[in-house]
Amino acid sequence: MASMERAGKKMGTGVICTLLGGALWGISGTSVQYLTTTGGASAPLVTLLRVLVGGGLFFIFLLTQRREAVRALFVGKRTVAGLLLFAFALYGNQLCYAQTVQLTNAGTATVLQMLGAVFVMLFVCITGRAWPRLRELIGLALAILASVLIATQGDMNTLSINPAGLAWGIVCGLTTAVYIIVPRRFHLFERFGSLTVVGTGMFLGTVFAVPGYFLQGGSLASAVVVLGGFSPFEWLIFLGCLVVVGTIGGYGLYLHGVSLVGSVKGSLLGAIEPVSATAFAAIFLGTAFTGFDIAGLILMCIMVACVTTDER
Repeated sequence: MASMERAGKKMGTGVICTLLGGALWGISGTSVQYLTTTGGASAPLVTLLRVLVGGGLFFIFLLTQRREAVRALFVGKRTVAGLLLFAFALYGNQLCYAQTVQLTNAGTATVLQMLGAVFVMLFVCITGRAWPRLRELIGLALAILASVLIATQGDMNTLSINPAGLAWGIVCGLTTAVYIIVPRRFHLFERFGSLTVVGTGMFLGTVFAVPGYFLQGGSLASAVVVLGGFSPFEWLIFLGCLVVVGTIGGYGLYLHGVSLVGSVKGSLLGAIEPVSATAFAAIFLGTAFTGFDIAGLILMCIMVACVTTDER
């Protein structure tokens, strides 16, 4: 009985962290769209700044609180390889999402990012040589349907998909799957703790973000011009909503939750993002909830119950 109680508490904590992390992603997505449209920043620049500032702050915290755990992460070739792959996936996911938003819109990018759950499920089924459980398949279908309803408001014509946007969106889903799967395959969370791995991985993303920015046509001069043109409100959106809430809070809570509930459940629960984005727009931008928003929310609640209820 005691072990079942502990397992139940662990699952409950994992579900709450995963849902909260996914919800904070909604704020992150809205912030990216605002900064790449109104703020005039390019997707590579937003991603570079997000990784550099968010990862830097996270890493400084780890050095003051968990220095030994950070040092242990860099011992052993397999561990370092797993950490670098995780860091690359984290950076790639943020870049691909920002590019998809810029080429299409936030709703389309969110729907395409849901492909990550499909990739995770396929990987787990192939490596485990087992079919997905019925509840997981139903949860996947509900999550995709809810995301589409909220993103399109029932009008499929609003899914603006050009070839470049579609390609970036598919890679976005793939990178989502990679950063969910890699820590579990390399046993990083179990050995070093999710907080240490996520913070260090996020900071190491700068190794890829800096050359990525310049390879995509960015320059130091253009970055200075864009940042110099930011209004106080745009700085608040960048530092508060994107860096602290969407990056440190979002990824930290979400991946800690995934470490507790598992890859498949975690990838499905991450579908809470469009609900969060809709609620954020309603609260701060005055956008009214529609019937499609409510229908999507109901489907998302059913999905959560589906994938977190013990089949026994």
